[in-house]
Amino acid sequence: MPQFSYKAIGRDGKSHDGTLEAEGLELASRQLRAQGLTLVKLEEGMSAAARGGGKTSGKPPGRQEILSMTSELAVLLRAGLPLDRALKVLIDMADRPQMIQLLNDLLGAVKGGKALSQAMQPYDEVFGAFYISMVRAGEASGNLAEVLKRLVGYLENAKENRDTVISALIYPAILALVSLLSIVVMLGFVVPQFESLFEDMGEALPPLTQMVISGADFIQSYGVILLLILLALGWYLRKWASTEQGKVRVHRSMLNMPLAGGILFEFEVSKFARTVGTLIGNGVSLLKSISIAIDTVDNRVIKSALEVLPPAVKAGKRMSVALEETGMFTPMVIQMIRVGEESGSLDQMMLELATVFDSHVQSGVKRGLAMLEPILILAMGFIIGTIIVAILMGILSVNDLAV
Repeated sequence: MPQFSYKAIGRDGKSHDGTLEAEGLELASRQLRAQGLTLVKLEEGMSAAARGGGKTSGKPPGRQEILSMTSELAVLLRAGLPLDRALKVLIDMADRPQMIQLLNDLLGAVKGGKALSQAMQPYDEVFGAFYISMVRAGEASGNLAEVLKRLVGYLENAKENRDTVISALIYPAILALVSLLSIVVMLGFVVPQFESLFEDMGEALPPLTQMVISGADFIQSYGVILLLILLALGWYLRKWASTEQGKVRVHRSMLNMPLAGGILFEFEVSKFARTVGTLIGNGVSLLKSISIAIDTVDNRVIKSALEVLPPAVKAGKRMSVALEETGMFTPMVIQMIRVGEESGSLDQMMLELATVFDSHVQSGVKRGLAMLEPILILAMGFIIGTIIVAILMGILSVNDLAV
């Protein structure tokens, strides 16, 4: 059904504009007049607000949308389209009002004489300092299309690493939840069915059976209260973990975890190294590259250790020396950075370090899953098996007593 944009005056004298769907222009006009509106303008097509000419509310463009936009813009620029025309094409291709508004704002700023990196500054939270610095480097070198292509590669790699970690955690999380629910169901609903059978046994019941029945009674009597306590505790811990002190404690604990701590360390250092290498390779200064890369690190402990770099580099100290003095980084990190500094190819060595750590993270996640999944299955099987054995022992005791 055709869509029409309109501008009208209401009975209260206020201006109204928006869009509506109707079979034709005349029917659209009748619908508006029926609402008591006096038409000023009515035409087929979306309103300026819907096409990004006005403010829109809702979730801002996400990582995937920015990645798609960057990839499409790089293709259009490599095809020879000028920047303003390429942005117009992206506006026509966009479907979400928030993305349309963003692109319209960029187009308006570019037409007003601003560089694309300057036009992106109001959307710093959407693009990030790394993205904007890469665009600025591309503009300075006169090869924006090629820099955008490299930027797409960086964003795709970051997305792949993030998706790998998230996907790896989904199955163990589901398995742990199912295990917990199975145990609760066994204690809360299955075991109580046998209690009447064991009522007259008293102390004659095997200790294991008595323990399981006591656990079932506790779940039945205090299960709701226990659930509320756990929810309240979870809410408190989540609120505490959102504070700076809580984040530091949690992040330090995560780094000290066996196996997972090493994977997390390499994951964070990989992000830092890839960002520094990519920025330096595209003409951004070392100091600026380090400052931007530090912001990409999420772990507060590692981030705090890396924050010694900007003042150290300003003072003329080498990165490798400053990182070695923190005592936190592995010899591999120190040596690869030192080789890059001595050979004058720091950007390449940082990218190589990121590649090595990316492969370590992926293999570490696979190895961790290979260990975690059977542990969860065995733990669930052991607890459920214990409950079943306890019930069978109780039934056998009843039979022995009857004989």
